[in-house]
Amino acid sequence: MKRILAIIVLLFSGFVLSAAAQTTPANAAPAGPGKIAVCSFQAAVGQTNEFQRDLADMQKKFEPRRQQLKTLADEIDSLEKQLKLQGDKLTDAERTHRAKEIEEKKKKGQRLAEDAQNDVQAAMQDIFGRVAGKFYDLLSAYAKEHGYSLVLDETVSRQQAPLVLYSDQSIDISKTVLEAYNLKSGVPAPPPQPAATEPKPVAAPPASH
Repeated sequence: MKRILAIIVLLFSGFVLSAAAQTTPANAAPAGPGKIAVCSFQAAVGQTNEFQRDLADMQKKFEPRRQQLKTLADEIDSLEKQLKLQGDKLTDAERTHRAKEIEEKKKKGQRLAEDAQNDVQAAMQDIFGRVAGKFYDLLSAYAKEHGYSLVLDETVSRQQAPLVLYSDQSIDISKTVLEAYNLKSGVPAPPPQPAATEPKPVAAPPASH
């Protein structure tokens, strides 16, 4: 449960979930020596104004569910503290009833968190896929216009070495293509987002024996 809520909080605080970009067969390289460039594809897509705008809209959409999880976590925390303080003053039946109530709320919180995680991931993949497709089209056009015969994805190289053993900073076109995409999309840079307050984690109920 704590891990699931942490994922949701990271998303709401602006963390961009990494998603795999679709690959497209490369065109044949032109005759003679060609130019090579590198591009941090996933990072560049996540930094576009369009992606950041859609991400902010998604955060607003899921904010009520985040607040619901936070409220439930606070409620469980309060009930657990009450049970701990009043436990010796309660009858066995009362303690059993309150413990059962807490366990049911924990199970409910776990279900809500898992549903929210799945929905957030699906929304993130949809946003990334939509922007990545248009970003790739612009990247391809830029590479052809400027005579690049090969563009390597530096994001992949850092995870699955060694696709790029050495690259001079001057051949990294990530920032240039990113600026070109923002200009073409016409989407203004979104205002800075306030940091999200992390909800208290809802502890998972103990395993039944």
